[in-house]
Amino acid sequence: MTRQPKSVLTLLFLLFAMMPLPAVSQDEEDTEEEVAEEESGVTDYISMDPPFVTHVGTSGSKPTYLKAAVTLRARSTSTRPALEAHMPRLRHELVMLFGEQTNADRLTSMEGQEALREEAKQRINAVLEEQQTGESIAGVLFTEFVVQK
Repeated sequence: MTRQPKSVLTLLFLLFAMMPLPAVSQDEEDTEEEVAEEESGVTDYISMDPPFVTHVGTSGSKPTYLKAAVTLRARSTSTRPALEAHMPRLRHELVMLFGEQTNADRLTSMEGQEALREEAKQRINAVLEEQQTGESIAGVLFTEFVVQK
């Protein structure tokens, strides 16, 4: 008789072990993936060479130029092949973004540079999503940033 309660407990344990876990929302899964990636400690820096040089400001104003050396920060080493495969399109997006800048004074402020970095990140991630790479970048770094008026 002492065996019966143990077998019932074993059966109950197995039953609970085989039950499906509750569904997790996509947002929670994304957060868990991001935490796992950040905890893995992997950071891959991908330089976008050569640096970008473009005219900024309005068409009637004194010519102002922007030179920006850009490095992309990835959380996974699997991101590099996707970035390299789509580098011409990514460079195009940044050339267009930099050329759209009309306020050269804003580009010389930290807030303006931060906003530009964030917009660049969003555009690059949008291209990677559109191309269905399953990859994304964690950030855009300006390793050189010069506005010449």
